[in-house]
Amino acid sequence: QVQLVESGGGSVQAGGSLRLSCAVSGFRYSGYSMGWFRQAPGKEREGVACISTAQGTTYYDDSVKGRFTISQDNAKNTLYLQMNSLKPEDTGMYYCAAVLGGYGSYCLRNTIYRYWGQGTQVTVSS
Repeated sequence: QVQLVESGGGSVQAGGSLRLSCAVSGFRYSGYSMGWFRQAPGKEREGVACISTAQGTTYYDDSVKGRFTISQDNAKNTLYLQMNSLKPEDTGMYYCAAVLGGYGSYCLRNTIYRYWGQGTQVTVSS
């Protein structure tokens, strides 16, 4: 059974940092594309960062470049998102997702993903 379980969300003030984790089980981690997405109330789910687990190639939305870093620990089957210099507009539910294969920069598109976690809430106050 495939499971993606996010953790690490919380409430911080603007300028603060959080690190999200996504523990993966039920499939072989390597060879997948993994992504982080967020959804604010009343808005569509948007891609934040993604990675090709085989090559380690990363992609970021322009809104988070230089502030967020996606990384992985293949031995632990865990995906991370380090978020620094957080802004109120970063507030939302954050989800990790997985799909078999490499998609290049298309890995920022939520429509390609097969597996999703339940999400973890991030709230940034001004």
